[in-house]
Amino acid sequence: MPDTASISLGGAVLEVVSPDGARRYVRVTQTPFLIGRGAETGNHLQLSDRRISRNCAALVMEAGHLYIEDRGQRRGLFVNGEKVESRSLNDGDSITFGLEDSYEIVYRSGSSSGEESIPNLLTRIEHITSSEPVGGGLSNLNRLLEAAALLHSQLPLDEVLGRVLDHAVSVTDADRGMLLEADERGVLKVRLARRSGGLRLPPESLTPSQTAIQLALRQHSPVITEDLAQAEMGLQSAQSIIAQRLRAVVVIPLYAVHRATGDSGVTPAALGHSLGVLYLDSRRPAAFSKLDRQILDALAADAASILDNARLVIRERERQRLEQEINIARDIQQALLPKNFPDHPHVAVAGCNYPCLAVGGDYFDVFPLDNNRTAFLLADVSGKGLGAAIVTTMLQGALSGMTLGTDPARVISHVNRFLCDHAEVGRYATMFFGILDDDGHMEFINAGHPSPFLIRKGVAEEPFSEGSYPVGLVPEAEYSVARVKLEPGDTVVLFSDGVTEAMDPDEELFGVPRLRKVLTGQTECPLDQIQKSVLEAVENFARGASQADDLTLLIVRYRAAGARATTDTDATPAIQSASA
Repeated sequence: MPDTASISLGGAVLEVVSPDGARRYVRVTQTPFLIGRGAETGNHLQLSDRRISRNCAALVMEAGHLYIEDRGQRRGLFVNGEKVESRSLNDGDSITFGLEDSYEIVYRSGSSSGEESIPNLLTRIEHITSSEPVGGGLSNLNRLLEAAALLHSQLPLDEVLGRVLDHAVSVTDADRGMLLEADERGVLKVRLARRSGGLRLPPESLTPSQTAIQLALRQHSPVITEDLAQAEMGLQSAQSIIAQRLRAVVVIPLYAVHRATGDSGVTPAALGHSLGVLYLDSRRPAAFSKLDRQILDALAADAASILDNARLVIRERERQRLEQEINIARDIQQALLPKNFPDHPHVAVAGCNYPCLAVGGDYFDVFPLDNNRTAFLLADVSGKGLGAAIVTTMLQGALSGMTLGTDPARVISHVNRFLCDHAEVGRYATMFFGILDDDGHMEFINAGHPSPFLIRKGVAEEPFSEGSYPVGLVPEAEYSVARVKLEPGDTVVLFSDGVTEAMDPDEELFGVPRLRKVLTGQTECPLDQIQKSVLEAVENFARGASQADDLTLLIVRYRAAGARATTDTDATPAIQSASA
């Protein structure tokens, strides 16, 4: 015998609205019904948002009422915008997770809403047919109740549609039924076909009446002809009708939005895009009664809902697949950023990277060339997303080859020619590359990148403006190495334009002067403190405005070999990434 919770749940359904607006429907089949990120904690509803906790929320049944409970959502659980720990749910309640751009869950209790759906239609028809003998109208209603139970089920789509079509054939006693679906070009093709008894028919062998179908689509309402001998001449003379000796035809258009407006049918203004048609025919006249037509209209509305929801589910699955692939790309990109590297007595480093999307076009790296020299670089690839991330990975592979002793100017020239020769890649990159030895001699190449700041005795300057074009922009560009001598304690601050071009709600830029002001006076501060000061200044300036560029910082301090400064202890190595 089923437990009380299963009985009380009835037709409870969760309408899951994704951040991109796609919708899917999940049936609540048991309690507790667990909600959260990922499947490893046994979640029945899994939400693909890293900001949602793995153990997030649960639906539980208490005293005949369904409750939503907060099970550890870090930003809180909200019902209709109000933060809750536990609350009973009513039909239409909105559940959110303290995030403006994340999932919304709308609770559907399965109770009557007053619309002309199957449950409401059955309630009305039951009074009309209560005097009919057993096995007549009530038998048909039992079949429809079974069909209604299929709605929002977790069966494969074709199985659900096939059963709906079987019931349509059964309750009308039609000879055959078909479901025609519109493809991307709007051309109708037979998706499923059945004959009486639930027998399958090969869709490719069937020829439904195109005249009747086009008439239904043209007038945006069902075509239901009980006797084609008395129908309009266009239908009587249709070749497919004559050849198949049809006497009764039903064609009901299926639309993404299907609202009944009384006896006059559905008005064009209430219709969304066309999904297809439900088609039935018979060689017997008067095969379809008025009661059957009402039932068919309700069935068609639910078939349209299933088809429309199925398309949304497909889009949601595709979105989840793409999101999963992007998450993999993000994890790979973050793994390629330096987190631990050998400590060198003459250099201390801190760095961070915050892409504005899941993956970004900024890249930084620090690696030893030999026992006395350390290389560091920051690159900013044009654009954002996967395309920029792929080019950053290519840059890393090319530049890491310099550990084999290749001249950096030759390597960067080679990267430039490669990108220019493959213009279809459509990307270029600004880059600052430096090599610092234990005597403080710094060689650098500036490929169109904003000049890093040099903090010397508390004064922030921009001495690295000398350079050439970004790589991938000008085929004949030449790159040469410039040199500067650093003093112990000198700090070089590399940044991407996500810092200086950060915008506030009024679209004013953070700008170079503000960055200089933040850096000025930072004398012998730990590198992580300098990094924190810059990040806080940008965040306070932006005041929550969304940003269009990746934000990356790389801070390098020279210290004399053998004289490690205690102020750098907390910063070596101090590398952060967006995943930290």
